[in-house]
Amino acid sequence: MLLGFFIILYAISKIDAAKYKNVAHALGNYFGNEAVINPAPEMKTSAIGPKETLGTQLNRLIKEYNYSNTIQLEENEKGITIHILDEVLFAPAQAGLNENSKIVLNRLAEVIKDLPNDIRIEGHTDNVPINTARYPSNWHLSVDRALSTAYYLIKEDGLDPDKVSILGYAEYRPIAPNDTPENRAKNRRVDLVILK
Repeated sequence: MLLGFFIILYAISKIDAAKYKNVAHALGNYFGNEAVINPAPEMKTSAIGPKETLGTQLNRLIKEYNYSNTIQLEENEKGITIHILDEVLFAPAQAGLNENSKIVLNRLAEVIKDLPNDIRIEGHTDNVPINTARYPSNWHLSVDRALSTAYYLIKEDGLDPDKVSILGYAEYRPIAPNDTPENRAKNRRVDLVILK
């Protein structure tokens, strides 16, 4: 029995990295710990093309359609965030998508719609107060913009609604100081966050 006990101890002392990663991933999903969840997998863009990371695909799309002034990527511990400035998507103080914005969303959806990852759609504004009959605050506007974007991507581009969530941050998550018109324009945006 003692010999068997030591054999068992020896067997479990060897860590199988692949098995450990799978167990950690499963436990992370169960307990909601994003730190141990696997990042977005590599994807093939075509049947004959080489494998590309999600960031590479998105950067190629931005370059191909000359979106570098209106769409920016950010990679961090949450995943990949696609910042889309509001001038691309909406008229001032409105949340209805224009025709040009639908083309932009269609192109982005071709890259992200088949990902297994959850996608969080966030609405952001600058710090200039709004008070209209439809939008009594920037909170209302930011949520409605996120909702319009999410609904279009689900209804028209086939994103899985089980994987989509929306948030409205109003002016409280700026990416630039609200001290110039140019910086305020950067803060008026919709973010598509591809979560790890």
